Amino acid sequence: MAELSPSEAARESWLADMAVLAPVAGEQLWEAELELLLSAWSESHRAYHNEQHLQEMLFALDCLSGTLTEVEHRIARIAAWFHDLAYNPRAQAGSNEYRSATKARDHLHRLGVEGDVVDAVEALILATVSHDGIEGGLVSSALSAAFNDADLWILSAPPRRYAEYARDVRTEYAHVPDAIFAAGRTQIMAALIDRPQVYATAKAQAEWEAAAHANISAELAALR
Repeated sequence: MAELSPSEAARESWLADMAVLAPVAGEQLWEAELELLLSAWSESHRAYHNEQHLQEMLFALDCLSGTLTEVEHRIARIAAWFHDLAYNPRAQAGSNEYRSATKARDHLHRLGVEGDVVDAVEALILATVSHDGIEGGLVSSALSAAFNDADLWILSAPPRRYAEYARDVRTEYAHVPDAIFAAGRTQIMAALIDRPQVYATAKAQAEWEAAAHANISAELAALR
């Protein structure tokens, strides 16, 4: 059997997760929601926060799923679909995450997803504002850590992909003058690399940490 493309794998995972988490809605509604999500992820102003980022995050979640239950893995994947659903580079800090969380609640309730699952998805999305760990309800420390690390996988990407990511972020913030962008980006990236660990899971620390430090250090040197 031929290996699925990242796009095909993302679609398959969405439909499989909906079959478990929203069985009453039925395939027609699952498909309709999928098209709405993909349309948002394909908006023209997105250079980095697009479908490729979503696909990479889903891939990273699969890599980190060893510490998750099946339900936690499904919750993480659904949260990934919604975590940057609202994305406007000109928005105030935190606004995109809160808008995305609200959209997730509305859409998932409409699909008939259980309330505790919706609460968990919302909590995971809101935690991406600061990328600090959370715990409560269906969100275990393992689920929080895996979701956080998957969203930050790009920091450990091969150098060429990381350079593309950095350029794409700059494209999204083209309205910001160079000096102001460099200062803001430096503050954000320096805060990440100054943590005891960039990643929260043992697997990501072992396999991604060194690459993330190398990538961030190179970008900081260029920014300065």
